[in-house]
Amino acid sequence: MVDLILVLILLLALAAVAWPFLFYPLILRALPAKTEQPLPGTAPTASLLFCAYNEAAAMPEKLANLAMLKARHPGLEIWAFDDGSSDDTAALIEGPGDLVTLIRGPGRSGKAHGMKQLAARARGDVLIFTDANVLLDADAVDNLLARYADPEIGGVLGSLHYVGEDESATASVGSLYWRMEERLKDEESRTGNVLGADGSIFSIRRSLYPDFPDSVLDDLTVSMAVIFAGRRLVKAKDVIARERLVAARGDEYRRKVRIAARAWHTHSHLRPQLRRMKALDRFKYASRKIIRWFGGLFILTGGVAAAALAWRISPLLFGAALLAAALLAGIAFRARGGPLAALADILIAYAATLQGVMKAMRGRTVTIWNPAKSR
Repeated sequence: MVDLILVLILLLALAAVAWPFLFYPLILRALPAKTEQPLPGTAPTASLLFCAYNEAAAMPEKLANLAMLKARHPGLEIWAFDDGSSDDTAALIEGPGDLVTLIRGPGRSGKAHGMKQLAARARGDVLIFTDANVLLDADAVDNLLARYADPEIGGVLGSLHYVGEDESATASVGSLYWRMEERLKDEESRTGNVLGADGSIFSIRRSLYPDFPDSVLDDLTVSMAVIFAGRRLVKAKDVIARERLVAARGDEYRRKVRIAARAWHTHSHLRPQLRRMKALDRFKYASRKIIRWFGGLFILTGGVAAAALAWRISPLLFGAALLAAALLAGIAFRARGGPLAALADILIAYAATLQGVMKAMRGRTVTIWNPAKSR
């Protein structure tokens, strides 16, 4: 009976780890599509907003990209918030004259605070949010605004394409993970709503912009406000943004801890509204977010169950398996490329996410951010 329970725990743990990447996508593909119903009319006006902290290295390319977008869309407002940079970020943003309207923060106050300052000043019908190190394709704004021809659509996400995936195992794993994430969002969009946006490129109607504390993830909070308002949050494959991957494990680990801590804190803030969502949206949210946040716990539980089962079968088998696992882990964490290095980075990502969630559960979160040095 004990062996059966251990096998059941192991299988359930494996199923939980695989759920967001295997079973959930298969269920989404079986659901019917929800079509859009665009109406004729003029395209809405737009304001593009981004926050920056010590992004001087990224600014020349960013400003050239913004100049290109402005030339295609002369009426496009561009706003930036400098979060107390200690380098030349603010001076570089102000350099091209009236291309970007800059708001200087009083010091480190965080991205959520900065985005609220920008949104309060923007005048466009649609607010487009992006990051300081993200570049948009030439037709991104056109394709994004075209989706607002359907009055039911309250928010539109873009597609993030990472560059630099060959620079390290960490970057390669990050690229693979993000490609899977993009496909999931495509299926969620096809069947109704995407459950939350990434800050690299998304937009909402300005009338739907919510009020929220500075401690939450602004991209998740703002994008979910669209669904809470009864509008659709969809993804546009032809709205393409590009960003360089984080190449160093330490940078990526700290980034995932920070994001997970703020995500759980944001989840707690949004819980009353999450409970009022439609059943399908609650299912999507749990499948893509909550189950994934606890993936590290499922892996740990499965490992303990497997170890206990091996011990009950044979202590010798348990010892041999433990030694093999230790050797494999040592090789994997020292490897700089290949499948073992990829496996190590996957486990590190799960560990970082679980650490961030546990940190938030203890009442601790992170408001400010630092750009990764290994981008």
